[in-house]
Amino acid sequence: MPGFTSAETENKLGIWAGSTGELFFQNVELPAENLVGEEGQGFEIAMYGLDQGRFTVAAGACGVIRACLERSVEYARERETFGQPIGKYQFVQDMIAEMVLGYETSKLLVMQAAWMKNEGMRNTRETSLAKWHATESAFRAAHLAIQVHGAYGYSGEYGIERYFRNARAPIIYEGTTQVHKMMQAEHALGYRHLNGRDGDVSPLCSWAPALSPVHAT
Repeated sequence: MPGFTSAETENKLGIWAGSTGELFFQNVELPAENLVGEEGQGFEIAMYGLDQGRFTVAAGACGVIRACLERSVEYARERETFGQPIGKYQFVQDMIAEMVLGYETSKLLVMQAAWMKNEGMRNTRETSLAKWHATESAFRAAHLAIQVHGAYGYSGEYGIERYFRNARAPIIYEGTTQVHKMMQAEHALGYRHLNGRDGDVSPLCSWAPALSPVHAT
């Protein structure tokens, strides 16, 4: 439409397969029939979209953690130093164990949000928690995977460095880690309604009923 232009973002650290760019609107006029939803619903629709986007980002982060874990385990079994696989060394085991914890806790948080979606429950809080934890865990797992692989991890030969580059951006988009920390704190303190006005939360959120009097006022 007249007044609308776009520009590609070049030289990104990672996610090279994804098209990233900027959108520019200069006095753009849209017909009324292009309205999404009803007038006044813009914020509600945008927030609903965020819940969906954050969920897919969290699920994708779980995949990165699993890839880092599987590749690191395979390498640690095969790579030998001083006559034994490096997987026998406790410092390597420590890194593998940390990836296991990051994967399983992230996946459980994603599954919790997924269950609420399937039940038709509002899941802003749970999806936020999954996105925050999974993306941070993915970046940590990628860092550890490079460490396990040593110089091979830093080079492009094994492809491990790609996990590291691609795991950095999700910590920023769909709400930075700092935004999600703020959301979780405000939910817990009662400054923010738990998942909107209906107050639906996961059954695991056993402390939620204690905030009912806060929200009632």
